[in-house]
Amino acid sequence: MSAVFYHDEEQKELAFKTKEEQAAEQNRQIFTEIIPYSEFYAAEAYHQKYALRQDAAIMQEFKVMYPSFDKIVSSTAAARVNGYLGGFGSIEALREEVESYGLSRSSGKQLLNTVTSACRIHCAR
Repeated sequence: MSAVFYHDEEQKELAFKTKEEQAAEQNRQIFTEIIPYSEFYAAEAYHQKYALRQDAAIMQEFKVMYPSFDKIVSSTAAARVNGYLGGFGSIEALREEVESYGLSRSSGKQLLNTVTSACRIHCAR
């Protein structure tokens, strides 16, 4: 199941419009529910930043930057890196923003190489 949660009427309208556009573009029904936001619960710690935790060198750099795992979980930079390592986002976008994450030059290069290599395997399909 997937869901989009909205906070106001503008977000609700945009969500329905986007859902309709995607359904038309993909020529299939989209089953994502669009419902009002009520409350948010963070997943357990072992679910957080899974892809990032698989890359020991980059994870170590975030541990140096942030004093606790909770700080890593709430870090936008860590979230972005986790997403790229998880296969989300474009290589072009990563190239544009990698220097903003606070990683060393070698870890930034490693991140780009890892994502580029994974894309060669998975993006070609």
